[in-house]
Amino acid sequence: MQRLEFRAMGCQMLAVLDVEEPVWSVSPADHGNSVPAVADRELLSQVPHWFGEWEQVLSRFRQDSELNWLNRSAGRPVKVSPVLWEVTHRALRAARESDGLVVPTLLNALEAAGYDRSFEALKRGPLTLSMADPEPDGGLWHRGHERLSEAPADRGGAAMSAVKCEDWRAIQCDRHTRSITLPRGLRLDFGGIAKGWAADQAARRLGVHQPALVDAGGDIAVSGPRADGEAWPIGVADPLAPDTQFELLRLCSGGVATSGRDYRRWQHNGAWQHHIIDPRTGYPAQTDVLSATVVAPTAVMAEVAAKVVLILGSRDGLAWLEERPALAGLLILDDGRVLYSRRLNRYRWG
Repeated sequence: MQRLEFRAMGCQMLAVLDVEEPVWSVSPADHGNSVPAVADRELLSQVPHWFGEWEQVLSRFRQDSELNWLNRSAGRPVKVSPVLWEVTHRALRAARESDGLVVPTLLNALEAAGYDRSFEALKRGPLTLSMADPEPDGGLWHRGHERLSEAPADRGGAAMSAVKCEDWRAIQCDRHTRSITLPRGLRLDFGGIAKGWAADQAARRLGVHQPALVDAGGDIAVSGPRADGEAWPIGVADPLAPDTQFELLRLCSGGVATSGRDYRRWQHNGAWQHHIIDPRTGYPAQTDVLSATVVAPTAVMAEVAAKVVLILGSRDGLAWLEERPALAGLLILDDGRVLYSRRLNRYRWG
């Protein structure tokens, strides 16, 4: 088993190759002698570079990223790279499939809730907010279990008000020129969709050589079964007990993702906020679900589904899962109760 840990997209990343036998190839220059192909460690060493390239395109935390260039160019068509084109379309597809619950047009609402800079900076202390010129950078795991404010009027004190979440349907895409036109005032933030997409892409590239698993800050993709044909063991963390594994899942293909209110949280104007915005209100979602873990055919699908379930709450979220045969999941509630979808049993270890 070869593994590599690194940081990218503001998160800790992990890439794993399950090496049962060395990869061999035949080189004409060696006249038929068997020589090692790309060594496993050399292959893994490429993964941070892939993520660095994707981050330079997709991150709102880099001032010179292609995404920020697109956001600054709102009101006119911009020809974009294949990566930005693909992820934008995946985000718009998620908006359609989630009935508008997971959309890429929440950046203004996130900044209004205080997510205007990195988690490192948020933990260092307050900053005078500037809605016109945010300079966020990076991200960091942040735990804490203080209860969130229950009413919108209490979010950050009386001064905080809802921010309208711009209509994602107003985005214009021209496939002939591969150009995107954002309406004036609308800015994109791909959030977890970018991580899920990157995990899927990296696992697919690695899987051409050896069975692979990629964990992009909690969005996990596997290329297929392990070299011995067995499933990959995937631990689900307990949001109420840091560093404790709550459940062990088995995954032979596809992806798994967890969305939680314990994961990215900060204080803004004296109240706790989190990063999962409900587009229907413009506020961080009010829900009884503390975290939702979903297994899906891809990591990006799992990421989107986990957010939908959390935003809908335990009753409607579990029903939403049950209506979709490709999905399975578990919900951990504020009061410590755990709800399982019927199909999750096929993924539970033992």
